[in-house]
Amino acid sequence: MNIDIALVQRLVATQFPQWAELPIRPVKLSGWDNRTFHLGREMSVRLPSAEIYARAVQKEQEWLPKLAPHLPFSIPEPVAMGNPGEGYPWHWSIYRWLPGETAARENVADRNSFAADLAGFLKALQSVDPTDGPRRKLRGGSLELYGPQVEEALATLTAAKTINTGAAIDIWQTAIEAPFEDDPVWYHGDVAAGNLLVKDGKLSAVIDFGGLGVGDPACDMTIAWTLLDAPSRRVFRKAIDISDSIWNRGRGWALWKGMIVVSGLIDTNAIEAASSQYAIDQLIADHESRKR
Repeated sequence: MNIDIALVQRLVATQFPQWAELPIRPVKLSGWDNRTFHLGREMSVRLPSAEIYARAVQKEQEWLPKLAPHLPFSIPEPVAMGNPGEGYPWHWSIYRWLPGETAARENVADRNSFAADLAGFLKALQSVDPTDGPRRKLRGGSLELYGPQVEEALATLTAAKTINTGAAIDIWQTAIEAPFEDDPVWYHGDVAAGNLLVKDGKLSAVIDFGGLGVGDPACDMTIAWTLLDAPSRRVFRKAIDISDSIWNRGRGWALWKGMIVVSGLIDTNAIEAASSQYAIDQLIADHESRKR
């Protein structure tokens, strides 16, 4: 979709004329699944970039206000939901603007504190009553769904001699053999650096809940390898207090995501691409450390 300022202006003017005079400009890092724009100084407009992502709009509109009171950090606050129009085929959202910088290893003041804060957020999310929450196969379900992608990506990276193939196979096998025997809980579904906001070097908000669901929270563990280092990863693991089974599946999620990006199996945004090789390196280093 060609989602530009002109389209957003038309949508806002026709559906929310009370905000028609507010200036609209793209955000610095718009993301991959959605295109995001500033609406004045206090709001943002978020439009899904494809039909598969548009399915999350109504879910976020329904569930984010219910989850927010239980969470220790800010999450997006829906202001309004837009309808298809002006040539744009899907529902879209207006949110309160959340200030902050996208998290990066360079702008986190203390990784250990950051890791503890993020673990506290995820633990609080997992503690919310999951009754009637949405169930999804793509994140809260079995890792085996991604087996063919892992095999294809591993073959590419092995041929390029850019991965420790034996270690990668061990990590993946351990992950898919780890049973999910815990009760289903809420998970974010995409805890990546691009979806974490930092103010003054500290975690300030968690955004983009398009992958939100109820099921296996292992997918939310990937951040331990994509952003954290070994010491802060230990802090994160201790603070979040999850089973070895969930942690091992989390390794599998991180390996899958890292390999499909680095191998070029999928396109993604710059932030995700930059973290993927780092994640693979961290996973392999962890694996070799455990074997010693």
